[in-house]
Amino acid sequence: MISIRQRKGVKTTEVSEDYAAQEANVKLENKLPSGCTTRKLWKLLSFTVGGTVALCIGLLTSVYLATLHENDLWFSNIKEVEREISFRTECGLYYSYYKQMLQAPTLMQGFHGLIYDNKTESMRTINLLQRMNIYQEVFLSILYRVLPIQKYLEPVYFYIYTLFGLQAIYVTALYVTSWLLSGTWLSGLLAAFWYVTNRIDTTRVEFTIPLRENWALPFFAIQIAAITYFLRPNLQPLSERLTLLAIFISTFLFSLTWQFNQFMMLMQALVLFTLDSLDMLPAVKATWLYGIQMTGLLLVCILQFFNSMILGSLLISFNLSVLIARKLQKNLKTGSFLNRLGKLLLHLFAVLCLTLFLNNIIKKILNLKSDEHIFKFLKAKFGFGATRDFDANLYLCEEAFGLLPFNTFGRLSDTLLFYAYIFVLSITVMAALAVAFHNLSDSTSQQSTGQMGKCTIILKPETAYNLIHTILFGFLALSTMRMKYLWTSHMCVFASFGLCSPEIWELLLKSLHLYNPKRICIMRYSVPILILLYLCYKFWPGMMDELSELREFYDPDTVELMNWINSNTPRKAVFAGSMQLLAGVKLCTGRTLTNHPHYEDNSLRERTKAVYQIYAKRSPEDVHALLRSFGADYVILEDSICYERRHQRGCRLRDLLDIANGHMMDGPGENDPDLKLAGHPRFCEEIKKNLPPYTAYFTRVFQNKTFHVYKLSRNKCHCCQDIEC
Repeated sequence: MISIRQRKGVKTTEVSEDYAAQEANVKLENKLPSGCTTRKLWKLLSFTVGGTVALCIGLLTSVYLATLHENDLWFSNIKEVEREISFRTECGLYYSYYKQMLQAPTLMQGFHGLIYDNKTESMRTINLLQRMNIYQEVFLSILYRVLPIQKYLEPVYFYIYTLFGLQAIYVTALYVTSWLLSGTWLSGLLAAFWYVTNRIDTTRVEFTIPLRENWALPFFAIQIAAITYFLRPNLQPLSERLTLLAIFISTFLFSLTWQFNQFMMLMQALVLFTLDSLDMLPAVKATWLYGIQMTGLLLVCILQFFNSMILGSLLISFNLSVLIARKLQKNLKTGSFLNRLGKLLLHLFAVLCLTLFLNNIIKKILNLKSDEHIFKFLKAKFGFGATRDFDANLYLCEEAFGLLPFNTFGRLSDTLLFYAYIFVLSITVMAALAVAFHNLSDSTSQQSTGQMGKCTIILKPETAYNLIHTILFGFLALSTMRMKYLWTSHMCVFASFGLCSPEIWELLLKSLHLYNPKRICIMRYSVPILILLYLCYKFWPGMMDELSELREFYDPDTVELMNWINSNTPRKAVFAGSMQLLAGVKLCTGRTLTNHPHYEDNSLRERTKAVYQIYAKRSPEDVHALLRSFGADYVILEDSICYERRHQRGCRLRDLLDIANGHMMDGPGENDPDLKLAGHPRFCEEIKKNLPPYTAYFTRVFQNKTFHVYKLSRNKCHCCQDIEC
């Protein structure tokens, strides 16, 4: 973590006594063959034990999470339709393509069905491989076809076991990263224990298995581990090349499996930019990492049939801007403190302006609007003006996109993780600030007068990288709860590394005037071991209780709905409804949809808003015309949305639609003065009264306690002869 070095290009005459003594001891030990042999044997033994523990803890975590999933749903005993319903919202949509590939007569027909898909969005043919990140489903379906496992393993189990297997890789990568930073595998063991004991805040894989982040985060963790190793000084050429290959492969797979990859890697690029600007990172290595990010993303762009959202990403524009600005602005790292600070601010301004310029040019050329909802959401979230935009408000009102709840820190504190993290973060931040000030200070005049004999404390590049990484992703998690899983897992790594780092304890003990090499050794091993014992004592009984608690999946209304659709509607029927429910309709029944939860397309967002008028105050004629314009044959209304109580007033779906339509909201409370009373009652409520204006267009064909299904009339409207009803 923290090491001692002398400034380059300076002949020093004074060296700290501690460092000189340590150097002399090292030289003496190197001259002793027996000591050298013993040290090598000890390192080999430690590596073997640490590696074995890493593999075991990864596998045990995977089995633990898989068991929780089985116990929570009784997955092995429920019907196939119930298993599929358990893949809620977009999870069901992604799994449906795995199922579709397996049901295709041949692989080529399966690929053709994905590239020319006309069932995901009615009256449109879309390329699913271009629009969505589903290559993992394609790969798994091919593997399942090729491997001789069909007799022994059902397709759904092959799928979920693969995801739980990736969790083993995830935990192992976190373990290795902590080990690389601290120099002891005890740190990795503590990181893994913290990951498991804080499971509620570190992963949600057991109940959202097909979610894209569960595919991507293991590769992201591998990439961080590889970058941590790559940033070590004095790597052998072969080791450096192999590490770069590992970084490239993990970056590529991370980008291929998650549509939000560009935003996560933009955060990484900001980390590299910060460290490079403050001279905490070799510029050559930063350039390599910028290049790998762009190359990996562009390769994914090619595989996704030149997805315009990737080409128009901020990451591509930012990385290009950094490289261009660096070429144009030379001698950034010379001069006095104020001189360098001024150059740095100018460089930052140039990169920012160039990034925005390039991004706007690319988006105008490509006519790109796919990600505009994200920027509308961010603008409203951070207080840059209120919005009535339906898409932005849909995100703002979801708890997952709100601020990180305060009780999260209470849970993290129960395991001592948060306290350890703050302790380590405080020390490393102070060290980083000192190093940043030192690097920006004037050294030219001091070098010329020979006044630089004192040694200076610095951060190793790999430690500096992980420090800025955890800070930036911490801000991201605090602002958006859904992103906490990126932060909390790295929090386990960073806290465990600090407690096992000799440099951290050395810096702390020296500041308290208690420095002693033996004390450092005692602290770096005794503190982690005590925490491990505490975690075992406090959480082991609870984990055993979790594993013994048996539940069962129970959703009879949705099961009844899916069975009715399969039995009573044509295979080519088109269904309209909420995007979450329709994902399950596609998976369980294979029917065509009007809209779905993969929201990264402007035309789909407009279509979804139009379909959702079934929950607004609109006339039956208007709703019928809108639904028929998308080819809908049936519409599913949900009481849980029509009479929603989960959100407060102003955030219910019906309120968002009223505001977007310029109508006053229901219930007691204030309305904006320019909102008007609607000319019609709420559609989802009024249609259930079976009044003639509604029965002329909609016929109820199915009903239970949760769902109401209506078939749309195909007759011509009397009021608008040109619109087919």
